[in-house]
Amino acid sequence: MTQGAHILVVDDEVNIRGALVTLLEKKGHRVRGAGTGEEALEQLEVVPADLVMTDLKMPGIGGMEFLRRLKEKWPETELVVMTAYGSIDTAVEAMRCGAYDYLTKPIDRERFPIVVEKALERHALATENKQLKSRLDTRTRFDQMVGDSEPMRRVYNMVGMVAESDVTVLLTGESGTGKELVARAIHHRSARANGPFITLNCGALPENLFESELFGYDKGAFTGAMATKLGRFELAHEGTLLLDEVGELSLKSQVDFLRVLETKEFRRLGGTKVIKVDTRIIAATNRNLEAAVKQSDFREDLYYRLNVVPIHLPPLRERAEDIPLLVNRFLIAFSTQYRREPKEVSRDAMRLLRLYAWPGNIRQLRNLMERLVVTVKDAMIQPEHLPEEIQASKEDARTMLVTLGAPLEQIERDVIQRTLAEVTNHREKAAKLLGISLRALQYKIKEYGIRA
Repeated sequence: MTQGAHILVVDDEVNIRGALVTLLEKKGHRVRGAGTGEEALEQLEVVPADLVMTDLKMPGIGGMEFLRRLKEKWPETELVVMTAYGSIDTAVEAMRCGAYDYLTKPIDRERFPIVVEKALERHALATENKQLKSRLDTRTRFDQMVGDSEPMRRVYNMVGMVAESDVTVLLTGESGTGKELVARAIHHRSARANGPFITLNCGALPENLFESELFGYDKGAFTGAMATKLGRFELAHEGTLLLDEVGELSLKSQVDFLRVLETKEFRRLGGTKVIKVDTRIIAATNRNLEAAVKQSDFREDLYYRLNVVPIHLPPLRERAEDIPLLVNRFLIAFSTQYRREPKEVSRDAMRLLRLYAWPGNIRQLRNLMERLVVTVKDAMIQPEHLPEEIQASKEDARTMLVTLGAPLEQIERDVIQRTLAEVTNHREKAAKLLGISLRALQYKIKEYGIRA
């Protein structure tokens, strides 16, 4: 059950107010009481509440006027009204005006905690979504790149450092980690931003077509060459050329490309004219090129020409804290694209998404969100809506993957973040689970810049 929430109970009957305050305090909440609507509004000015529970008939301002003022000043605060059985129509009207639910007096002790819990869950979800949208807005300057984790901050820093120069960049990382997005971000922040951004997928081309795709050909160069065709290198003049999956180039294609990379000069197939181009090169690969060099599968001289500034894209499993941001971005995008009502992900479902290893990385997450927007009719995505392999990840709820060779500071930071997520950012509980003092935990949170 959600604990540690700020709750305000408003009721002019002292005994009822006191009983509800005591009951909620036993559930671990921070609870205050007020006898009138005016007193409640004064208290809220000092300390806002996550949930307000109010009687509808009170001296001074009435319950409906109190509801109006509350929602006008604190729209995120959830409100549950309490009313006598004969005034249910008024309670329903209150719900139309923004109240979450109502309870009839005398209060049903079985229904009471259920209504409180659901109201608090709704408040927590709304607050999280507001924070996610705010954090998403701060990242729009990175061309659809989403993430606020330490690994992604390092990527942003590198993008900022290399964008203004024409230095060759080698993007590495598993398939689906967003290498093309990073390449576009570099291009859009460079002096070449008004020039073309051209891509060539080296892994999709057979060796005999690579040269014509990269350099183009003149009319009559071969049977079927009915007109001159510009190659990608020439099309990217005064812009940027991304060579994706560069590790898949054949050795012959590597030789052809290396020569042009060094001279920025080439001839089209069947042509005699030397063409000079001003093109920035960004290469991307999911292969370990250093290992490929040792195995003689990749030329060492080309590797060093490409690897002037390496930028590594972390797999999604190493930046699980970014998953809520990504989920929110994809849900908004696909709901708009398919004209569906906006969807949210429940806390339990989000927890499973964060625990899953994501072998297909961001591409896999994106495809899943698109599927859920189309196939789930409910407004709230629950664990049962997720694929079986993701539901199974709940068995690993208290384990986490650690990459061999990772800095100890990074591992410690990840453990603290995972623990805080497990206890919904309850610092006292997190400190107890970690076996350290609350003061030590707060110091670590500040030291690592953890948002909790």
